[in-house]
Amino acid sequence: MDETYVIYFFHMKNQDATPSVKLTGEKMLKIFEALANPHRLRIISMLTNERNYVSELARKVNMSRPLLYMHLQRLENADMVTSKLELSDDGKAKKYYEIKPFSLHIDAAVIAEAVSSMSIESLTAMDKKKKGRKTEE
Repeated sequence: MDETYVIYFFHMKNQDATPSVKLTGEKMLKIFEALANPHRLRIISMLTNERNYVSELARKVNMSRPLLYMHLQRLENADMVTSKLELSDDGKAKKYYEIKPFSLHIDAAVIAEAVSSMSIESLTAMDKKKKGRKTEE
């Protein structure tokens, strides 16, 4: 497993800490959206200790593979999981997912800073995109 950590510092505890990724308003919304669904929280929980391939993960979370793929895509878009296609010993292709290590620290000042990177146009576009996906969730 790659030991590169993605850390989003919403609140800096000291001046020596520097964010590894600049948090934009759009990125913050993707993270919050990914965490706002109980199924995705459960998927994160299941992947915390070990990576798993889609069929096995679908059985463990008692979910259809298409629905699981939709949730995994949202987590991948938020940079919280990563996937890798591998061939098993019997020649079958298996798509494995694993957690991309992350840490979240939130406070109002950094939310305000992240939101300042957003334009009215991007907010409107994201809202329209979200409304189009409501039926999927």
